[in-house]
Amino acid sequence: MPSGKYGIIGEHCPHRRASLTYGVVHEDGIRCGYHGWRFDVDGQCIEQPAEADNENFRNRVKAKAGVAETMGGMVWVYVGPSPAPKLPRFDVFVLDGVREVGYATLECNWLQIMENSVDPHHVEWLHGFYFNFLGQTQGFEAPKSFQKKHMKTAFDEFEWGIIKRRVLEGHSEADDDWAIGHPLVFPFYMRVGGQWIDQMQIRVPIDDTTTWKLFYTLHHPEAGVWEPQDRPVFYEFPYKDANGEFITDYVEGQDVMAWVSQGPIVDRSLEHLGRSDAGVAMLRKMFKENMRKVANGEDPIGTIREDHEVIHLPCERDKFGAGTAFTDQWITGGSMRYSPLKEELLHLHRTAAIARERAASGS
Repeated sequence: MPSGKYGIIGEHCPHRRASLTYGVVHEDGIRCGYHGWRFDVDGQCIEQPAEADNENFRNRVKAKAGVAETMGGMVWVYVGPSPAPKLPRFDVFVLDGVREVGYATLECNWLQIMENSVDPHHVEWLHGFYFNFLGQTQGFEAPKSFQKKHMKTAFDEFEWGIIKRRVLEGHSEADDDWAIGHPLVFPFYMRVGGQWIDQMQIRVPIDDTTTWKLFYTLHHPEAGVWEPQDRPVFYEFPYKDANGEFITDYVEGQDVMAWVSQGPIVDRSLEHLGRSDAGVAMLRKMFKENMRKVANGEDPIGTIREDHEVIHLPCERDKFGAGTAFTDQWITGGSMRYSPLKEELLHLHRTAAIARERAASGS
């Protein structure tokens, strides 16, 4: 709105159901383009031009409305029961740095995407073995960071969801991948990162068989220099080619293939879960438990009702023990290769790494 305030209201006008998408935005709300009925940000009808000045009638008309506010250059919406909880100010969204967001609309249920977040072994096989196979057959070098064997995995419930841990071949429990790990943030985020690239993966269900998938990424390398941003750079990442085939020569494209190829809604009665699927079983249990909480009028996990500045989430810094090479491999071998900022991001991280090396050597 011109006032700078944001609102969210049901699409169809309560008068005769015309779409408010084509309404006129006012300082205090929105006016229906069909007959001029005006609604405030809470959905209350406050003007009916063609009606007599009947306050009783007007006060009985209310559109469904939610709560909208900004964070990290995006508008966030709550449409659940009142009172609305506080918007969690997770670190990726509020810390300073260069922000870019890749997005796509995927033809599958959002839950099968979430289950991938507690499936560490797929990294070794999908992003390691399969990626290497593609490289050998198509003539490119696949990133080495993803090819290490998993020796041990674990999952811990915590206040925001589930922390995923792993010990890779040649590593120990002292390494970040085990000692810190990274979290699935209930119910629709996954927090990942490494070497000052911090990312929140967001999975928004549009309907039962369609999901809006976002990679919200913050680049803030130590010793790096960047210009302030008003809002992130947004871009759509492709996951199918002109022939309708999945594009699988980058990390997130491989994930999309695995999620979408399961079908619009996977038939879980046909699955055969093993011990390596302990994280998937834990997540399914967590959903069931929190559905019962909501049904009983309780807050689900991850609900926050206190004012706060920032929520710092645990996330490994030295990802897969790959060091600074990880930044190049992620930017060039992941969906960030489609970012309009790709070359700028590579330059930012490389120059920051050189600055850190010089500072460490005293030169």
